Amino acid sequence: MERLPVTSWHVRARMIVGAATFFDAFDVQTISVVLPVLVGLWRLTPGEAGLLISTGFLGQLVGAFLFGWAGEKFGRLTAMTYSVAVLALMSLACAAAWNYPSLFVFRSIQGIAIGGEVPVAATYISELSPAHRRGRFFLLYEMLFSIGLTAAGLVGLWAVPHIGWQAMFLIGALPAFLAVVLRRLLPESPRWLVSQGRLEEAARVVGQMEEYAVRRGARLAPVKLRAAVAQPGPTRWQELFSRPFRRRTFTVWAVWFSCYFVAYGLTAWMPTLYRTIFKLDLVRALRFGLATNLAGLAGDLLAALAIDRVGRRAWFALAFALGSLPLGTLWLLGAHSAQIVMLCASLSYVFVASNSLACYLYTPEIYPTRMRALGTSVATAWLRAGSALGPTLVGFMLTRFALSSVFLLFALVSLVGAAVASLFAMETRERVLEEISP
Repeated sequence: MERLPVTSWHVRARMIVGAATFFDAFDVQTISVVLPVLVGLWRLTPGEAGLLISTGFLGQLVGAFLFGWAGEKFGRLTAMTYSVAVLALMSLACAAAWNYPSLFVFRSIQGIAIGGEVPVAATYISELSPAHRRGRFFLLYEMLFSIGLTAAGLVGLWAVPHIGWQAMFLIGALPAFLAVVLRRLLPESPRWLVSQGRLEEAARVVGQMEEYAVRRGARLAPVKLRAAVAQPGPTRWQELFSRPFRRRTFTVWAVWFSCYFVAYGLTAWMPTLYRTIFKLDLVRALRFGLATNLAGLAGDLLAALAIDRVGRRAWFALAFALGSLPLGTLWLLGAHSAQIVMLCASLSYVFVASNSLACYLYTPEIYPTRMRALGTSVATAWLRAGSALGPTLVGFMLTRFALSSVFLLFALVSLVGAAVASLFAMETRERVLEEISP
């Protein structure tokens, strides 16, 4: 696989899986778009609003373990297909929600599907990507998650005021069609097939990739035997804490938690903050929230173009540090103006969002095939923990402290992420997966 050039075969797989990832992001962001309406409609307190944001992430915590195990046991493609189907069904259920408790339950179940699809999809794309410029290839796929977040803001800007909040969840149900496409148009990961001892099936998939490349005019180099190759073996979660992987595991957990504590603490609450604290009208509040999402998209593109040159460890440390500066500035200035909050939050999110995607690139790289989906999914559990705790703490702090204290907390957590990445992260740039972890 490493001798194959990137062809439209790879790009097609990236786009099909990316479409599912796009709608995952759309559904993640939907709650922040509809929440300004639901707060008034159902007379929600800040604590109830924070819990409604967080419950989706708690569901994702369950999904990360459940579908991570399924991805190792039954294959990457099977786990992705079922998670996408559940996501679509629960989006329809959310659209039919009649009060706060019903939406709370449906959103929790939907979170299970979101938590399962994203890390397994990241594992699948990582296993198809060649080592050379893997960062660029992977992050261009993962950018579809950020585009989904932005699309939710753009669609919500028109749909929520004109046709109602339910429309956002109805759009989020479109991935039901993708469940069929995933099964019919994509092969199983050859690396996973090898790890299961299914060598003939793996050879058939790689042969199809080779034939496609040759038909497109590529000249294939001779096969280069490598010292480290994937070996069939059972998946044991205890191996995450064994001597070769213990440091990697705890490091990546800390990076995930730090990154998403800040990322979702910012984006999930921003439209509601503009609406309730700064008294902006609904359309303007959604526009200000959209500006932050667009800033994150710019940061994602910057990471995709630069991370193979800079390296994973340096990018994490630099982006965390730069992301903390605008947040610290908001604390010093007092966060008295909606415009200043929007500007500083957007500047910070340029760097925070880039690390959000880099986590999905880095984590599958540091584990062997026999535990790659499980290791990635368990690591994303800390994404869910940070994503659930961040919005909940914002709701708690807003009832007791000034808004500026929230941004100070985010700045400090971001600095912790910078320190952990610079001291403990390993470098994986341009290295074949089997050489990093046999």
